[in-house]
Amino acid sequence: MNFEKLYINGEWIDGASGTFIDVENPATRKIFARVPAGNEVDVDKAAKAAHAALPEWAALPLSVRINFMEKFLTIFRSQEKDLIDITIKELGSPWAFTKSSQVEYQYVRTRSYIDLAPDVPMVEKMPLSTTYREPVGVVGCITPWNYPLGQVIQKIIPAMLMGNTVILKPSQHTPLSSYYLADAFEKAGFPKGVFNLVTGRGGEVGNAMSAHPLVDMISFTGSTSGGITVGKKALESVKHISLELGGKSPYVILPNESHDYTEPIHLCFNSIFLNSGQTCTAFSRLLIPEAEKETIEKQLVEIAKEYTVGDPTDHTVKLGPVSSMQQYRKISEYIQKGLDEGARLLIGGLPETPDHGYYIHPTIFMDVKNDMSIAKDEIFGPVLCVITYKDEKEALAIANDTRYGLNAGVYGPKEKAIALAKRIQAGNVYINSSPRDTAAPFGGYKESGLGREGGIYGMIEFTQQKALFDTGK
Repeated sequence: MNFEKLYINGEWIDGASGTFIDVENPATRKIFARVPAGNEVDVDKAAKAAHAALPEWAALPLSVRINFMEKFLTIFRSQEKDLIDITIKELGSPWAFTKSSQVEYQYVRTRSYIDLAPDVPMVEKMPLSTTYREPVGVVGCITPWNYPLGQVIQKIIPAMLMGNTVILKPSQHTPLSSYYLADAFEKAGFPKGVFNLVTGRGGEVGNAMSAHPLVDMISFTGSTSGGITVGKKALESVKHISLELGGKSPYVILPNESHDYTEPIHLCFNSIFLNSGQTCTAFSRLLIPEAEKETIEKQLVEIAKEYTVGDPTDHTVKLGPVSSMQQYRKISEYIQKGLDEGARLLIGGLPETPDHGYYIHPTIFMDVKNDMSIAKDEIFGPVLCVITYKDEKEALAIANDTRYGLNAGVYGPKEKAIALAKRIQAGNVYINSSPRDTAAPFGGYKESGLGREGGIYGMIEFTQQKALFDTGK
């Protein structure tokens, strides 16, 4: 795969700047690839290509667009080994997690969008009118580094199925897996200009897309501060905006008579520790009953021993490095803040100097107060804050005492757990061991974003409505 080109209008071309961005392996700290540092000239080419391709692509019957996407999925599946290898190298995500969550789950997502597309209500009869859903137009997709494939698939597949054309700007830190997607679209025979790939820095490519007059919508996933910046830029020309932003998600364990909290602790740890805590939906605040604190604390220590840290190519390792020196420093600073604010370190702590890779071990803070920085801010690392509550009323108050509202979880007797979950201010709430549903809408309350991804609602996000008043003569 040649990573030193851009994919615009069905062709692999040189970037206009002639300069490149290095891609580092966070497990070895070695540069192993580079991609073009795209700029506004490249964005302009991509926007014009996408705009020119839009009328024909949007006019195709959905069944034809689905046929194209079926061909894409077949090729996408055939790339599995390459995608696993490149994701491990560019992100540092361990082999087992990369295979299941970073790669294979994206086939499930793609399949779900293809299967659900015919059920999107594109035409609805009203008492005196008919409403039609049409594509928004050219969609600029700006994606983060923590799920290099997943965050891209969540945007480009539904956008294209709904008749939009796309310009993708992947993260400059993990752009390489997107090249395989471009290759798959090309091999599947998609018309020129329907999918375009422009790599580069957010401040250049992202801002240029947000401001370009031929781009009709910006779909952004990233930090809340980044989303606000992109949103302001996009609103200068009144573009459609979809923002999936940060989180500081609570996980509430309700007391039980057995005093065995093994399963909910595993569920919480899988969320906050796997992918080295670099997950927007991570359960980073664990709320436990005060009366069970001593019991749960012992179980936390024992179960944490299962979450091994090491070489991400080792099939038995559960945590690899964090993604970059920037992440390493940020997480380290928050661990120090936790110590300075008076939280008690249960396991983990400040990492060693990153001589060979950006490794940070799972870290758990006890005696955390919800007004501490480590409880308020999105750390985006393997750092868990444990907060006690006296009763369910206090648990709910703590859970909702955050500017975020992306995700949450409640574990306990099912009826009681559901009753509490309904009152938590979050776009997604997991009850006990219930799995994720690809058909469900995904998105946040409060500062966790605008709009939804996933399922039919995620596809509707890439449409706009037109009403025809058609009952007269």
